[in-house]
Amino acid sequence: MMHKALAATALVFALSTPAFAKEVMDVADLVEKHGPAVVNISTTKMVKRGIEGLPFAVPDEEDMQEFFRRFFPGAPGARGPMQEIPARGAGSGFIVSSDGYILTNAHVVRDADEVEVKLIDKRKFIAKVIGADNRTDVAVIKITASNLPMVKLGDPANLRVGEAVAAIGSPFGFENSVTAGIVSAKGRSLPSESYVPYIQTDVPINPGNSGGPLFNMKGEVVGINSQIYSRSGGYQGVSFAIPIDVAMEVADQLKRGGKVSRGWLGVVIQEVTADLAESFGLDRPRGALIAQVQADGPAARSGLQAADVILMFNGKPVENSGDLPRMVGMAKPGTKIPLQVWRRGKLQELQVVLGELPGEEQLAGKSSKTYSRGGLALSELTADQRRELSIDHGLLVEEVTGDAARAGIRVGDVILAVNNGKVSTVEAFRKAISAVPKGKSAAILVRRGEGSLYIPLKITGE
Repeated sequence: MMHKALAATALVFALSTPAFAKEVMDVADLVEKHGPAVVNISTTKMVKRGIEGLPFAVPDEEDMQEFFRRFFPGAPGARGPMQEIPARGAGSGFIVSSDGYILTNAHVVRDADEVEVKLIDKRKFIAKVIGADNRTDVAVIKITASNLPMVKLGDPANLRVGEAVAAIGSPFGFENSVTAGIVSAKGRSLPSESYVPYIQTDVPINPGNSGGPLFNMKGEVVGINSQIYSRSGGYQGVSFAIPIDVAMEVADQLKRGGKVSRGWLGVVIQEVTADLAESFGLDRPRGALIAQVQADGPAARSGLQAADVILMFNGKPVENSGDLPRMVGMAKPGTKIPLQVWRRGKLQELQVVLGELPGEEQLAGKSSKTYSRGGLALSELTADQRRELSIDHGLLVEEVTGDAARAGIRVGDVILAVNNGKVSTVEAFRKAISAVPKGKSAAILVRRGEGSLYIPLKITGE
């Protein structure tokens, strides 16, 4: 019996080998045909020189410089003006039009003073950043050239879980590196991103791969490699790509006007758990539960209420709460959208005219209490919440984007103070944060779990 089992195993392996070899050849053919349309991106940004021996740059605020002069008096740079030095970054991208338009990640080119593009034939170009969208991490850059090789775009909707895919990029600066794997899942939501249904793969992705293409085995680009999930900073088997249809919709808007316009509903939502579904009388957990309706927003004007569960948006089912922000964001502002809502045990049909989601630079100018400068949606703690947390003040973080997301503030954090000044109302927070000059940082005291920590929130918008 043992010999028969070994023989069977050997037979299976022998039969599997040609199929595996054929797939490897497919990848080789793919790289040979479409590799020339993949580019390497190098960026240069001038930054303040930090004190020698410290793993960070010294902030240029006078009070912080005084701190370092007092406690690090012998360190080079502790006295005198700060010096600027070039900080270099690297990423990948791919050509989507023969006249030089290139797609990459927004974080690859963010705040860069110079962006250089290198083709596979060693030609180099200085690129212009046409536009970047931080919410989806998509950027469009342009080089002055013609008759360039370009990729062929595919349809991510046709991707199947388990399907083979490949990536080309520059991990750790190793140019034109090829890796392959399979699609692990589709439609993934990440905590810091509300507008992208990520493609999850096990394709090895490392620093430098960001912005590069994800190919299917037809040689079509189906995504932009964007993020990894890692405890070490390197690849650990979980990678995420932005679907190319989402990226191209963003890119088209960036090319037309340099910014992205998104629909806006004006609600704070949460997941419908099994217990909540039972309490609301739903047949199963589905939809997006409205926890808060913003005053004078599109949802309020349409008659939506807290405790409503949105089941259908524009004729499409809302299975999970994370589906709704993407659906709303992809809709055009001003569009009248039909909604199916579960309210007090009954289905109701409503219509809402979507507003326009404020851009990150517009958040400070809105009179609504939902948004604040720096990219935070906040609400004031109820008496029960304050009692449960054993605190007498604070603001609950309900949504994070822009500067706040980059600083590391999370949904569920409770903001206790700004620059050592207590904040008990959203208006108090808005007033405190508005006093922070552009380019400077505010010290945000945050309650997280059982402890508290300070987070520096650098303000990049007005």
